[in-house]
Amino acid sequence: MAFDLNAYFARIHFTGDSAPDLSTLRQLHLLQTCAIPFENLDVLLGRRILLDDDSVFEKLVTAGRGGYCYEQNALLRRALQEIGFQVEDLAARVLITRPERMPACTHRLQLVTVAQERWLADVGFGGRTLTAPLRFELDSEQTTPHGVYRLTRLEDDYLLSLREGEDWLPLYRFDLQRHYAVDFEVANHYVATWPESHFRHHLMLCLHVFDGGNITLNNRQLTVDGKKQALADASAVYQALHSRLRLRLDSPKHGIDFETFAAAFNLISA
Repeated sequence: MAFDLNAYFARIHFTGDSAPDLSTLRQLHLLQTCAIPFENLDVLLGRRILLDDDSVFEKLVTAGRGGYCYEQNALLRRALQEIGFQVEDLAARVLITRPERMPACTHRLQLVTVAQERWLADVGFGGRTLTAPLRFELDSEQTTPHGVYRLTRLEDDYLLSLREGEDWLPLYRFDLQRHYAVDFEVANHYVATWPESHFRHHLMLCLHVFDGGNITLNNRQLTVDGKKQALADASAVYQALHSRLRLRLDSPKHGIDFETFAAAFNLISA
């Protein structure tokens, strides 16, 4: 299904005029993270994840589903381009789990230029994703609706960190080398099919809310603004997808019936 900017605006509840300016960029960034959940359901179901613009639009906008970084940031990128923004694709090495070895580039993000000033945009990093673009400025604490972030140098790379109490949690490192669609096709295939991929063994969803909180679902644990609740079974988890994460699961192509979900969920939560 062809990309439709007005349908995207309706999906994320954007109203008013759009222009390639900072105000529009900030609005789209926040609205998308509060309307389209981060989710990895298709990975768990063994479904192929297509990253071309039309497929991403059909799944995340028309069918009312969510997606992970390759899909979320592809959708934002296309919308920004339609409006007239200058956008470059970047890739990052995820550090949030503090890996012992240098990880592969498995995360998608983008650099947006507005009035000759560069901004980091990323709507696909789950519960710790940015809900506002960051000015590409080093060693400066930048406050967003859902946290304080900082960009620093790490060897020859840039490091994005999130403040947690008195400490800084490293999220990912990246450089400014431009990446292309084929790069994300390869990374997407690796993340979705590698037997040891975290996405293949855990259910992960996140939806941000405007007041600064978020709703996350990790396997059986539902967390709403920091309050945790253990869900009893696959039926309760499936219901939460509708009622708490606001996912539509009724699409003929992208929908998920309970039996299909339960079979996959019971495997990962055994």
